[in-house]
Amino acid sequence: MNYALPAVADVHVLVVGDVMLDRYIHGRTERLSQEAPVPVVQIEGSEDRLGGAANVALNVVSLGGRCTLVGAVGDDPSGRAIAELLAGAGIEADLVVVPGWRTTLKERVVSRQKQLLRMDFELPSPPEVALQVASRVAHHIGAADTLVIEDYDKGALATPRQIIDLAKAHDVPVIADPKFKPFAEYRGVHILKPNRREFHKAVGHWPDEQELREAGRAMVRQCGADAIALTRGADGLTLFKAHGETLHLTAASVEVYDSTGAGDTVAATLGICTALAWPLAESVRTANVAGGVVCAKWGTAAVSGDEVNRAIHAHGRSDRERDAPAALPRRTLAEAVASARRQGESIVFTNGCFDILHAGHVGYLKEASQLGDRLIVAVNDDDSVRRVKGGGRPVNRLERRVRVLEGLTAVDWVVPFSEDTPEALLAEIRPDVLVKGGDYTIEEVVGADFVRGYGGDVRVLNFVDDCSTSSIVEHLKSAS
Repeated sequence: MNYALPAVADVHVLVVGDVMLDRYIHGRTERLSQEAPVPVVQIEGSEDRLGGAANVALNVVSLGGRCTLVGAVGDDPSGRAIAELLAGAGIEADLVVVPGWRTTLKERVVSRQKQLLRMDFELPSPPEVALQVASRVAHHIGAADTLVIEDYDKGALATPRQIIDLAKAHDVPVIADPKFKPFAEYRGVHILKPNRREFHKAVGHWPDEQELREAGRAMVRQCGADAIALTRGADGLTLFKAHGETLHLTAASVEVYDSTGAGDTVAATLGICTALAWPLAESVRTANVAGGVVCAKWGTAAVSGDEVNRAIHAHGRSDRERDAPAALPRRTLAEAVASARRQGESIVFTNGCFDILHAGHVGYLKEASQLGDRLIVAVNDDDSVRRVKGGGRPVNRLERRVRVLEGLTAVDWVVPFSEDTPEALLAEIRPDVLVKGGDYTIEEVVGADFVRGYGGDVRVLNFVDDCSTSSIVEHLKSAS
């Protein structure tokens, strides 16, 4: 399965949160002040960059997606500078302009590409601002594939619960990057993405990795998220799910130049991957790589899809999880299918044991993938293979069969099932096309009548002579 970021121009991510301006003042330092033991900076120029939720939006468009940003700015020079930068980046902005309020501004004095000083200019936003922001989210949520909440506790998101409920009502998954509000205020999000400091404040100190895993799983259940993606800086990223194993990813092997805004890049990448209906494990893996790439850049920055894909290729899949299931559970698959259909994509379904993957499988799966936009391969689990095929089967256990299928670029999703036939799964997915390979007739395909009953298509693809798992197994037995 190819999880490199595709062209995602049709993906629309709605970003809502606290917008700020990052200003970098550059200069030379050649002496210390006689007034105090501090360097004297000879100012040479300054540069403005998008910060906070605006930097998340910038990363979304840099990755190739379409973004609408909702937030608030003051009616001041910093607010106008943000508006100009957003327009220049191709970001659709719907910003509440607040008279008499100062836009959050962070000024950094930099010499020889090192920060010497940071000065923050900010005021709490008026209470009515959060209500206006929520109202604008309601206007845009119906057109979004994913919502990213970027909460810096500046006032734009005083009540994230209201915005999350809006998204849930429109079946839009939510990625939330919290600050110091109780995590329960983000109940119902798909992924909650705290950093180490935020997570520590929420759960307290953890002395070792085992206690961290226990605390993470408990917090997922407590806050009602599908998962928590904990960014840990140089220690990588850890994914906690309420039920199931914890997945830890080491930090990407890059020379860290500046970690400013890395969390924004991770949040934007999770938004893109979630809109694409990727499995959680692959979404956080790609986001982890993207966060590493941006750390090799100076200041608040963004990454492109090409940069992320090159990094994925360079680093390979050596950090692939060993203790988490590789296939999608049914609930996740149903959500992925629903998201794909919202984008107008058609679903192709096939099933089998795939005990020993051979040329016949590869050929018919490639052909099947060309019958629609997304190909689901349903795989019998080990017990059902034994019932269907008899003793001595499967030759390869489920995890290995799934991993091999995932390696085929023709396959989008792999899902195991425990029943002897896929009829229950077909009823849940209702694919547009049901495909079977081999020497079947359409009448012999399990589920054919059901699929044709709601207007779906049923196909039987070419059978490759002398190429079957059973014949391979018999040949191996006779040769031994």
